[in-house]
Amino acid sequence: MGTDSRERMVRSAAYLFRERGYSGTGFRDVITHSGAPRGSIYHHFPGGKVQLAEEAVRYAGEFLNAGIAAAVEGGDAASAVDAFVGWWRQVLIKSEFRAGCPVVAVTVESHEDAPQLAAAAAAAFGRWQDTLATGLGNAGVPDARAGRLATMIVAAVEGATVMCRARRDVAPLDEVVAELKDLARAAVAGA
Repeated sequence: MGTDSRERMVRSAAYLFRERGYSGTGFRDVITHSGAPRGSIYHHFPGGKVQLAEEAVRYAGEFLNAGIAAAVEGGDAASAVDAFVGWWRQVLIKSEFRAGCPVVAVTVESHEDAPQLAAAAAAAFGRWQDTLATGLGNAGVPDARAGRLATMIVAAVEGATVMCRARRDVAPLDEVVAELKDLARAAVAGA
């Protein structure tokens, strides 16, 4: 029971950070959203909100990385881009452009007194880049180029997601995806 409550709170925090950001999400919000018992949050997260946020970032990072890993198994570079972006597109539309990336939300609000949050976000971004680079490499992109292209994919998609939220339209994401797919195909052809 305790582990289930803890996991629900971590998932709820990640979900709430997507829409409200780190500063806009309190313990009370997480308790309400998760349905966990009131006193359990302090029991499971004695390090407070910073500990909860760090674990929520790890959870979100691993969740998305699992999707990327499954997508790149096919060995097609353009499909890897589509898979990475497909999830974001769905989140934006389903949330009516209220939700973005919980990792970004925590990153942009990280403070000097909680360096572990920036470290957790950097680790999540790094895993995504590594997984994408491996998939691009398996598709025939030279290793050095695969790493740079993976960094560009993560940065471009995250930036496009922010633009989509501002415009309340998926056009920026669709435009970025078209260019990234062309780059991925060209990188394979140029290998």
